[in-house]
Formats: sequence, structure tokens, C-alpha cells
Amino acid sequence: MAAAIEVLLREQLTDRQEKLRAVAVTRAAEPEITRLLHEVDEALSRIESGTFGICEACHEPIETERLLVDPLLRFCLPHLTPAQQCAFEEDLNLACQIQQGLLPTRDFASGSWKAAYHYEPVGLVSGDYCDLVVTEDAVYFILGDVAGKGVAASMLMVHLHAMFRTLISVRLPLPSLVSRASRVFCESTPMGHYATLVCGRASASGEVEICNAGHLPPLFISDGSIQPIEATGLPLGLFCDEQFSTVKLHLAAGDKLLLYTDGLSEAQNASGMEYGTERLIRLASEWGAVTPEGIVAACRNDVSAFLDGSQKTDDFSLLAVQRTR
Repeated sequence: MAAAIEVLLREQLTDRQEKLRAVAVTRAAEPEITRLLHEVDEALSRIESGTFGICEACHEPIETERLLVDPLLRFCLPHLTPAQQCAFEEDLNLACQIQQGLLPTRDFASGSWKAAYHYEPVGLVSGDYCDLVVTEDAVYFILGDVAGKGVAASMLMVHLHAMFRTLISVRLPLPSLVSRASRVFCESTPMGHYATLVCGRASASGEVEICNAGHLPPLFISDGSIQPIEATGLPLGLFCDEQFSTVKLHLAAGDKLLLYTDGLSEAQNASGMEYGTERLIRLASEWGAVTPEGIVAACRNDVSAFLDGSQKTDDFSLLAVQRTR
């Protein structure tokens, strides 16, 4: 386990220990408080002895993402009891339902803007972040990717969702919005965790302002021409004082923006070849005139043809945004 993660978990456990001891003073008779305090004490003892994060059955490392969610764990997934396996699966299914409930409506349309997306976790839950938010004078679109996979990444994705929804309601300028989100994300997440994303603000006039925080370049599709929009800043959460700049575009009726995560561009077929952005650009040139739903479907079909049965190994998301009039 990385030293930084162990330090973080030690701090979390110590804080939990202090709070439980304070509660135990007035509620010492409650067996649940006593049990929890005992488990926290044992976890801290395992850190001191160097056995923290090691499965007590097979002596192999416990999955880091599970420890980040619950530092009291003592067994890896293959050595959970049937009851624990069942509880874990129920938790995962619930997390999946919650995450699916945070996604925008499939048939999104607002004023002169229309959008379609595809959101495909590699497991039950995803570290990809996709959202569309309507305000009085604009439509915000966001597509991002939290570093890592699984439960821990999905929890950070939910954190990002809540942050951006809150900050958008404050009506900050886009560079300030992303800078504020990056600072909060940096200060409130474990060391070494970060997210890349594209956040855009589209107005009724066709003006679009885009901040690309270390993400893959979205494609601006206009009259068959393709313009990638490169990153204007580092990923969110790398530094707490990171500042961001934006790019401004004007979209005419029919113009589109195509956003994607690296689950698409880095998808590998059986020969080890990556799908790549060049193939995506060619596809966007051929299918750029269709609806957002059409170009998302064309991308999905082309990736499936490229993989030819090979399994995806990363979360895979697409978002197409079009000015309709």
C-alpha cells in the first residue's frame, strides 16, 4: 500500500477513535459503541505492526479501493463469508442505482441545445462523470474521469457531481467555477486522487465557453471540419491553488461538440492496438452531420467493430452536444 494512503487512513482512524471515545464516556453501556471502538483500535494496531491492509486468510493485500471506503476491513474479496459477500453485492447494487440516478435525462433538450450521451461502467460502478445542467441563461455540460476505477472512483465521481451542481448555482464565471471545484476536490479527497474533465457553458446565442482541465481534447464539429480543443489547465485536485483558463467558440445551427473519456480512445483490440483519437476524428468527419444520438450510436458501433469481441478494460463515456437553431 502506498505510504500516502496509509498516512491518510491512519489519520481517519485516529479521528474516528477520538470521536468514539468521547461518545463512549456517556454511552459506555451500548455494545455497538464498544464494538466499533474495539475495531478501530485493532485497525490502528495493525498499522503499527505493519499488517494493516493484509488479508488475515490468505495474507495477500486487501483491495486498496475497498480500504479507502472502509479501513476496518480484514479480508480480501475472495475470503469474505457468504453473508459478507451478499452484503457487499447489495452495497454495490445500491451504489450503481444511485450513480445511474445522477445521470442526466437521455432525451436532453433545452432551448437551442440538444445532447445525447453513452455511459458504460467497466464494472457495476464508474469513475466517469457526465452531467448536463440547465440554468436561466445557459446550459452547462460536463464530462470527466476520476483517476482509478471501482467503488472509490465512483464515490469521488459523486463528490464531483455535488460540487459542480452547487457551484453552478452560485453563477461563478467558468474559470472561477473550475478553480473553486479543483480546490475543494484537492482539500477533501485522499492524496494522489485527481480528475480530468471538460466543463462547458453554452448560451442561447451559440456562444460556448470551455474549460478543459487536463482531459482529452473534445472535438468541435462544424461543416465537416474537426477542431480538437486542447487542455487549458491541469487535472482537478493536483494542486489546491490551480488556476484555469477557457476557450470561447461560436456554434452555428447544426454544429456539435463531441466529448469522450479514455475508455474510448485507449480501448485495445486483441492485437493490442488502441482505438485512438485519429480514428475518432475520422468517424466524426463522416458522421458529423447526424443528430447527437446518431453520432453517439456511430461511435459505439465503431468501437465495438474495432474491439471485435475484446473486453473493455475501462469506463467508457461519450457526450455529444449540438446547437439546433
